[in-house]
Amino acid sequence: MFTVYAISSIGKTYIYVGMTSNLEDRLNRHNSGYEKTTRPYHPFRLIYQKDFLTRALAREYEKFIKTTRGKRTIL
Repeated sequence: MFTVYAISSIGKTYIYVGMTSNLEDRLNRHNSGYEKTTRPYHPFRLIYQKDFLTRALAREYEKFIKTTRGKRTIL
């Protein structure tokens, strides 16, 4: 099972979209500042998630969500 997720910075205007097989662990990594890409923007709150059976389907959807049109569908 793979999850496509979106998190929003609590203190700044920033939304990150990603994919993982372990959402709880991934959120902890973002919020602890472990991830270089999101470190300046933590802490985060989860604003969207959708599960997929395969990595390929999740990756395809993640690419869509990262587009302007895709972000409009989740916000």
